[in-house]
Amino acid sequence: MLTRESVLEGEILCIDKPLEWSSFQAVNAVRWAIRKAFSLKKVKVGHAGTLDPLATGLLVLCTGKATKKIAKIQDADKTYTGTLVLGATTPSYDLETEVDQTYPIDHITPEDIKKAAATFEGDIIQKPPVFSAIRKEGKRLYEYARKGEAITLPERSVRVDLFGIDGIKMPEVSFTITCGKGTYIRSLVHDLGKALGSGAYLSELRRTKIGVYHVDNAQTPEAFKAMLRTIREHEE
Repeated sequence: MLTRESVLEGEILCIDKPLEWSSFQAVNAVRWAIRKAFSLKKVKVGHAGTLDPLATGLLVLCTGKATKKIAKIQDADKTYTGTLVLGATTPSYDLETEVDQTYPIDHITPEDIKKAAATFEGDIIQKPPVFSAIRKEGKRLYEYARKGEAITLPERSVRVDLFGIDGIKMPEVSFTITCGKGTYIRSLVHDLGKALGSGAYLSELRRTKIGVYHVDNAQTPEAFKAMLRTIREHEE
């Protein structure tokens, strides 16, 4: 059970981030709930790996002295499940922006999709989406993108251990991806579309695992607040 002392000493919390929440919002909600529950003026709370607002799932939060573990947790392998849509692209590679181009998909078979996904397993070179928080010359890439400014995207080496295809109901394809640090799932989806002679964008994403931490053991921010209220009431 969480206590004032344990939070300050350092707790690792698993939070299930809701759709359309930013990771920053989730951290703030947890920090506010902890401060209120334990009458703290200040408490350190940080997250080990951002999730886009349109993604749901596991955020690992560290409090107090446990914030020193953030870098190590961020380096751990991550697992995602999601859905992609074939036959179209968006500038953000997901639903943040509207479809900008459509492509044929009649030539694509289920076997084609599975074979193409398998080619992305291993160490690969990847370009991040232009709508991303990576910094270039002091600005986030999405700042350039939203102003319509042309930029050269930096390439990076990433590792994909699994790009598994779980179900196909054209044009939608469900998948599971296990990957190393710094991998953009949106870019994998975009590149898969190109590999199939078509286009693709990400329509749904959920992070289920970071290292030893699993979303099955996570709480939503609201459930976390309710748990702290129960603790506070029990102490009173």
